[in-house]
Amino acid sequence: MPSLARSRRRAGRDALPAGQDGRSTRGAASGLRTLWTALGVLVIVVWIFPVYWMATTAFKSTPAMEADPPQLWPHTPTLIHFRKVVDDPLFWDAVRNSALVTGITVPVAVLVAFASALAIARFRFRGRGTYLAAVMLVQMVPHVALVVPVFLTLSDVGLSDSVPGLVVTYLAFILPFAVWTLRGFVASVPKDLEEAAMTDGCTRMGAFRRIILPLTLPGLIATSVYAMILAWNEYLFAYFILASPDKYTVPLWLTHFVTSEGADYGAMMAGSVIVSTPVVIFFMIVQRHLAAGLTAGAVKG
Repeated sequence: MPSLARSRRRAGRDALPAGQDGRSTRGAASGLRTLWTALGVLVIVVWIFPVYWMATTAFKSTPAMEADPPQLWPHTPTLIHFRKVVDDPLFWDAVRNSALVTGITVPVAVLVAFASALAIARFRFRGRGTYLAAVMLVQMVPHVALVVPVFLTLSDVGLSDSVPGLVVTYLAFILPFAVWTLRGFVASVPKDLEEAAMTDGCTRMGAFRRIILPLTLPGLIATSVYAMILAWNEYLFAYFILASPDKYTVPLWLTHFVTSEGADYGAMMAGSVIVSTPVVIFFMIVQRHLAAGLTAGAVKG
C-alpha cells in the first residue's frame, strides 16, 4: 500500500505541465521575500516616525502643533523655537559640559578597555575567568538600582554635582561593555599573524602596531560610537548627580522646558534636533567602519 501511494503521487507530479513545479516554488519564494520586505519596511517606519515627528514639530508654530487633525508636515515652517534654544545661555553651558564629558569619557574608556581586552584575549592568567564573569555581571545590574549608591559614593569623595564625577560614573558603566566587545575583536585576529611578524623581525610592540591595531580598528570605532552615544545622551545619572543648572548636560538641560504650567514642546523638539545632530554626523562619518566592526568581532573567543 505505501508503494502504491508513492506511485500515485509520482504520477501526479509527472502529469503537471513542464516547469510548473519550478514556477510554483519560485512564486512561493518570491511571495515570502515580499512579505519579509513589507515587514522590514513596517519596522523601519515605526522606528523612524518618532524621529520624523520630532524634526517636523521643531518647525511648527504653536497653533500648528495643537491642530486637529495633526499636521504631518509644517504648512508654515518657523524657526522661532530654534531661536529660543540658541538664545538660552544655559544651552551653551550644557553643550560645553556634554562635549567635555563625552570628549574625556570616550578616549579613556576605549584606551583602557582595549588594553584590558588585549590582556584577556592574548594571555592566560589566574583569575581570567572570574574577571570575565565579573564584567558580565556588572552589565546585568540595572542602572536604576545603582543610582543611590553611586550618588552616596561621589558625595563621600566630594565629586557630586561635578563634571568629573559624571565622567567617573560613565566610565564605570561603559568600560565593562567596551572590554567585552573589544575582547571579541582582538580574539578574531589570529595569533599566527603576530608570530609571523615577529619572525620577520618585528618586536611585540611593532607587531601590535602593524597587525593588531589595523585589524581591530573597525571594532575600536564601533565601541567608540557606542560610548559616545551613551555619554552624550545619558540622562538618569546626570539627573541625580548634577544639581547646578550651569553644570547640566544637554539631556538634563532639555527638562527645563517642562514646568508646572506645561511643556514647551516646540523648544524641546528644536533642542532635541540640535543636540542629536552631532551624533548623526559622527555616525555618518564612521558608518562604513561601524558596519565592518559589528561583524568582525562576532567570533567565539
